Amino acid sequence: MPTIDEKCDIIERYSSFKKIVNVTGFILRFLHNIRNPNSRISRTYLTVNERRNAIRKLIILVQRDAFSDEINSLNLKTRIKSPLKKLNLFLDSLGIVRVGGRLQHSTLPFDAKHPILLPGKGSFVKCLVEDYHITYCHIGANTLESILSRKYWILTVRRITRSVTFKCVQCFRVRPRFTQPLMADLPPDRVRSLRPFQGVGTDFAGPFNIKTSTLRNARVEKCYLCIFVCLVTKAVHLEVVSGLSVEAFVDCFTRFVSRRGLPSLVRSDCGTNYTGTDKYLKDVYVYLRNHNTDISRELAKSEITWLFNPPSSPNMGGLFEAAVKTAKTLMRRVLGEQNLTFEQLSTFFTRAEAVMNSRPLTPLSSDPNDLDVLTPGHFLITEPLTALPEYDFEETNIGRLNRFQLLQRLSQHFWSRWRNEYLHTLQLRHKWSDPTDSVKIGDLVLIKEDNYPPLQWRRGRITKLLPGNDNVIRVVELRTQKGTLMRPVAKLARLPLDA
Repeated sequence: MPTIDEKCDIIERYSSFKKIVNVTGFILRFLHNIRNPNSRISRTYLTVNERRNAIRKLIILVQRDAFSDEINSLNLKTRIKSPLKKLNLFLDSLGIVRVGGRLQHSTLPFDAKHPILLPGKGSFVKCLVEDYHITYCHIGANTLESILSRKYWILTVRRITRSVTFKCVQCFRVRPRFTQPLMADLPPDRVRSLRPFQGVGTDFAGPFNIKTSTLRNARVEKCYLCIFVCLVTKAVHLEVVSGLSVEAFVDCFTRFVSRRGLPSLVRSDCGTNYTGTDKYLKDVYVYLRNHNTDISRELAKSEITWLFNPPSSPNMGGLFEAAVKTAKTLMRRVLGEQNLTFEQLSTFFTRAEAVMNSRPLTPLSSDPNDLDVLTPGHFLITEPLTALPEYDFEETNIGRLNRFQLLQRLSQHFWSRWRNEYLHTLQLRHKWSDPTDSVKIGDLVLIKEDNYPPLQWRRGRITKLLPGNDNVIRVVELRTQKGTLMRPVAKLARLPLDA
């Protein structure tokens, strides 16, 4: 019958340190009962001494396999020729290789002065480090290394502690690492010379409290702000909406079209980003989720294409998300906590619209004769909307150009400046500029949900990849316990599981 010294594959068979120790302990007990029938042990559990003996036996087996040359040199009392000679190794009374070191006269315990030597690779060392990591409440790599050094001297301990903490699923769920794909190229509707508001992005903001009248104790109701942003010139149009219904939005869109012209393309998100901490923002999410088809049907009658961004991907609509932030910032700084009437709030946002349409698209030129910067207002009324009134130069001799031709020339001049001064500023990728490892079908991932702590995020498995025009995967389909979802890769964290 082979003994545990002659043949032992327990270490490779099990992936838990406690399981390895338990199995080894019962094997040693079995061998003890065979050799000593008069003092048989029949407990259903292992004692402290049996566990210690099992760990010692496993350590001896691991050392015999990893440091056979050094052990032979120690037994023959010859000089060690490997780099381990710097550790001043010796064999203790149990046959375990320990580090001699230079701390002989310190007050440290024996195990700390002469730690047990272990290799930097192997299943046993990995299981040992994982057991320490779990026992000490999923500590970090530095603290784990410090605790292990009190008893063990593990070669390349830094590498193995970092590997264990990196692959720990529980630690990963607390601090997940997300992958941001390479920033995509701008779509054609962002880089072509089109009339203002021919392509627009729209978003909701709110709710805002309004008073039903100017009386002191007037009833307070909710309203919302609908923002339209020109995808080419960044011009904005702000509309106050009284409620969240298809009819209210269609009326709002009609007012926008009547003043800015009929767009051919409308972009928006799916409203998932509205499910924030404010419970009222869920109204917007429910409204957009339940009426996407109705809104698309209404706009299709006017030959308008409505494109929705993937759910939970506000980074893909950064243009109108930035406009929402600017409008809310202006409101917070000017109004504070005041409650206005519907007319007063509409007037304020109209003024805010003029301010936003007067912001510069490009920095001021270094030319001392150039005293103006290109703004979205130039594409709307040939000047910033907040500019002071000018004298009427209609009677001034301007050569052979009449007023209509002059306006055409001004418009062409603005578009020329847009191409020469502004368009090239969109060339750089200010972030997300490095290619990353692409996700694969079958990957198990955590789905980031802004309203829940990381340990409550749902898990899903990737079932379908949706590459962009440049074949970079930015959106995928997932299968979860509650059905199929579509999410951007930037909101997914791949769990560190071995194949």
